[in-house]
Amino acid sequence: MMRRRHWLQGMAALGAPLAIGPLMSGLAGSSTAAGGDYRALVVVYLVGGNDGHNTLVPTDAAYNDYQAARRNLALPKSSLVALPGQTIGHSFGLHPALAALAPIYQQQRLAFVANAGALVVPATGAQVLRNEVKLPPFLGSHFDQVALSQGWLVEGEDQSGWAGRALERLPPEMRHAHAAVSIGNQRQLVQGSHSRVSELPSGGSGSWGLANLTRPDLPAFADLLQIAREQHANAYDAEYARTYGAALEAALFFVQADALARPPSGDFGSTYIGQRLARLASLLPVFRSLGLRRQVFLVSWEGFDHHADQRGNTAHTQDSLLAELGPALGAFDAALPAAGMASNVLTLVMSEFGRTLRPGSGGGSEHGWGNHWMLMGEPVAGGQALGTFPGLTLGGPDDGDAQANGRHVPTTSTDQVAATLMQWLGLPGAQLHDVFPNLVNFQQKTIPLLRT
Repeated sequence: MMRRRHWLQGMAALGAPLAIGPLMSGLAGSSTAAGGDYRALVVVYLVGGNDGHNTLVPTDAAYNDYQAARRNLALPKSSLVALPGQTIGHSFGLHPALAALAPIYQQQRLAFVANAGALVVPATGAQVLRNEVKLPPFLGSHFDQVALSQGWLVEGEDQSGWAGRALERLPPEMRHAHAAVSIGNQRQLVQGSHSRVSELPSGGSGSWGLANLTRPDLPAFADLLQIAREQHANAYDAEYARTYGAALEAALFFVQADALARPPSGDFGSTYIGQRLARLASLLPVFRSLGLRRQVFLVSWEGFDHHADQRGNTAHTQDSLLAELGPALGAFDAALPAAGMASNVLTLVMSEFGRTLRPGSGGGSEHGWGNHWMLMGEPVAGGQALGTFPGLTLGGPDDGDAQANGRHVPTTSTDQVAATLMQWLGLPGAQLHDVFPNLVNFQQKTIPLLRT
């Protein structure tokens, strides 16, 4: 109790620019306060371009096209984890490392979005080859496609992302200082036009340099507060102090949330992605108990740029990374209902682009365009794939590559997927085009990903 009192006194002295009063009162009291209307979107971002062709594989006659085009990258048909029924004209199987997701799909809490990616206007392979449509800039560039898929507005100087812009346009009662949260090296998606991103450290440590944020009674903590309180006539110095103070306030908030968290149920393992999802699973009930209404978490995980050595069980192959991803997602899905949060959380798994259907020369694949994404959670209209599955012949009608490498033109826009999820969070329909300007070019603004 004494440490908490010291900590609250320190926060009052900080005078951070973000509204923290109600949250701090919740932290000082019980962690079992009524959660009310809480919704969170967790975006697991596979940086580098996960190979969707080896994530979701057709098991009907189209498998023969897949095998012929993929050659040394093709997964044996006997190794695939069968998904029940047919959807979008095919039967499918999962990469064997994703076996933990098959029961979630069968229970209709997991859906796939086929051939999704960044688009300015609807396009076909033939239109792209004839240069008849406006394309997203810098196709094939990791840096630029990460930014575009996370919501970069090419026109103008706005560097925000689609989730950040949407959170700023929610009704006032749903907004708060820690709605946009980044875990990892990416932040574009949750960056707002006028609001800040809260950085959630990967571990529960309270260390800030020499200071321990769990010990506000020690001198080093007082030094941090002093820096954050300093007033400056110089605009640059003032902005530094303001940014520093906001970062310190966020760090303190998460330290106190960690103190209230309980380990999640299930085995998340010790992998990079498993540990991050485990920490998030432990904190989500705390955030709900504090009365927070809406949050978006960006969990970035690098290592999916497999130009070489894509197959195999050595470290960092796609096969090995998916063997970490599948169990982690399965544990996360199981932990939510155990915490009474099954209907409160959606999990989107996406990348900046997919890979070419044709293998590269080094046992890998090259930068593609359209990709297969996953959406998981109780609100999902699961047990199906949505969109249009591309043909798996090189140089086919969905191939937008002049050398017929199987660089598929997306048939579902990133914006259509994101708009669907942001409306679930509460984005008013009248604000849709402010957040997603390119949707003016699409007749269908959202897709039926969620239960009605």
